[in-house]
Amino acid sequence: MSYPYQIQSREEYDSVYQKSVADPEGFWSDIAGHFYWRKRWDKVLDWNFTEPDVKWFSGAKLNITENCLDRHLGLLGNKPAIIWEPNSPEEHHRMLTYRDLHLKVMQFANVLKNNGVTKGDRVCIYMGMVPELAIAVLACARIGAIHSVIFGGFSAQSIADRLQDANAKFIVTCDGAFRGNKEIPLKSVIDDALVQCKFVEKVIVLTRTRTPVSMIKGRDVWWEDEIKKVETQGNADCPAEEMDAEDMLFILYTSGSTGKPKGVVHTCGGYMVYTNYSFINVFNYQPGEIFFCTADIGWITGHSYIVYGPLSAGATTLMFEGVPTWPDAGRFWDIIDKYKVNIFYTAPTAIRSLMGYGLGPVQQHKLTSLRVLGTVGEPINEEAWNWFHEHIGKSKCPIVDTWWQTETGGILISNMANVTPGIPTYATYPLPGVQPVLLDEQGGEITGNNVTGNLCIKFPWPGMIRTTYGDHERCRTNYFATYENQYFTGDGSFRNEEGMYRITGRVDDVLNVSGHRIGTAEVENAINMHAGVVESAVVGYPHEIKGQGIYAYVILNNDQVDKELFKKDITATVSRIIGPIAKPDKIQFVKGLPKTRSGKIMRRILRKVAEGEMENLGDTSALLEPAVVQEIVKGKL
Repeated sequence: MSYPYQIQSREEYDSVYQKSVADPEGFWSDIAGHFYWRKRWDKVLDWNFTEPDVKWFSGAKLNITENCLDRHLGLLGNKPAIIWEPNSPEEHHRMLTYRDLHLKVMQFANVLKNNGVTKGDRVCIYMGMVPELAIAVLACARIGAIHSVIFGGFSAQSIADRLQDANAKFIVTCDGAFRGNKEIPLKSVIDDALVQCKFVEKVIVLTRTRTPVSMIKGRDVWWEDEIKKVETQGNADCPAEEMDAEDMLFILYTSGSTGKPKGVVHTCGGYMVYTNYSFINVFNYQPGEIFFCTADIGWITGHSYIVYGPLSAGATTLMFEGVPTWPDAGRFWDIIDKYKVNIFYTAPTAIRSLMGYGLGPVQQHKLTSLRVLGTVGEPINEEAWNWFHEHIGKSKCPIVDTWWQTETGGILISNMANVTPGIPTYATYPLPGVQPVLLDEQGGEITGNNVTGNLCIKFPWPGMIRTTYGDHERCRTNYFATYENQYFTGDGSFRNEEGMYRITGRVDDVLNVSGHRIGTAEVENAINMHAGVVESAVVGYPHEIKGQGIYAYVILNNDQVDKELFKKDITATVSRIIGPIAKPDKIQFVKGLPKTRSGKIMRRILRKVAEGEMENLGDTSALLEPAVVQEIVKGKL
């Protein structure tokens, strides 16, 4: 299999980019023409950013699983589609060919149908990183059900919030999951969530850890029993449901600047074209290579670059159940050598964490199969980039520093391996088809180079967000209302003299902790639910491993408490309400918060204190009680 739209040189990148800006519809029509469509589109693109209303490939009919599975069976049927490395290196790995995966997806699609799932139903998937997670995702897409994967680290309350928002009546989960030396009781967490969600009709449970679980008659069924029923019925075949290009494919919840998570909606046609196109071009993927993305499928990176991007390209994608430091800090390097991984895509947080273990775990490995490295989730600092390049890539592998978001569906700005140059800390150039601009606070475009501004995209691309589920106004306000006729990313960026982009961080109230976006309001709401808390304010600060840490300023209703115990109580509260990923790293107890006379908390001041910039706090004259600031500075942790 070759990829006619794979860019091979810098000169080709420049000319293709020009074409993509001059004739975007012709550009994307050419690329989309290489996929399998049951009916071609009537119109490539309809859009306005005011509503917003964006439609790609209007009138086209397809099923994404036919492009990820069926069309590969002739040439690639016996080629590995998924290689699965379990949590424990002692356990045997699994390899599913495209033919195996196709059969298992059809079987589970029939299980979903047998349990009442129909086209348009929302199915919540809360599983560990096992092949059945990818199978469940594809089985939903096969029958036109909308999958909503929830990361296995979220709490029962977070799951309940998402189930209620999506009105998901069907759940697929596991008895438990292995993660390093921990066992996570997934089914038990689901049971806690369902106390608030009586509308859920079926829970399908995969056996993984053999943890004892409660199975409610009429509601809960075992995955394995349901597969046996399908095998007994002899109905292995499950024709793919015909979908419109703009039908919903999935909902993925992400944190916003308000407390309630928002369900980002992606649709079938545009998302398929964009994830495939970006996968093939950014990583310079060559047929037959092994691609290892270390993300969890509970995040957009796993959706786009473990499942849909690689499989639509006929690639071999490697799934890993465990963590990089267990049973020791050489686990990633073991996997790379064991399977002769060619492309390795991970997060800067993981790299910084592994740097802390020294070179011992790395030096025991060859890593000679590696050809391309990549990072995702947050900007990578220069020290980590250099370590990754020198010690993992042996100074010969390009590092693609990819910038994108849940809302963008796929990578928007990145160097392309062996095509465009990469330099430390820069995402570099936009992909052809992506038109970034830098705007000032008033919405004026900042032209030229060596400039900084708010990063926006001025023209649609096929993988972009269509709406926030059940609340289109929230989509408009979050992404399209700040600047007229622009998609606002929420990030700031610097553009250097060569036109390369370096992302400088969030400019809104969203934190980026270990590559996971967490809304400050979400954490504050969780802290404020503790009975002893009057009010709180949360900001980010530089963290040497996570990139950004969470710093919480908390007012207590009783100052005479055991402060250390209270910090543990607050941490436990946040873990229970959101999940461990949102736990504050530092909690400073304060008597008051810096507020304007209208009652708005001046987070700018709190951010500067958390970052240690106490000399330059700016004008505090507008504050209701300026003295509060000095007290906060004195008590800084």
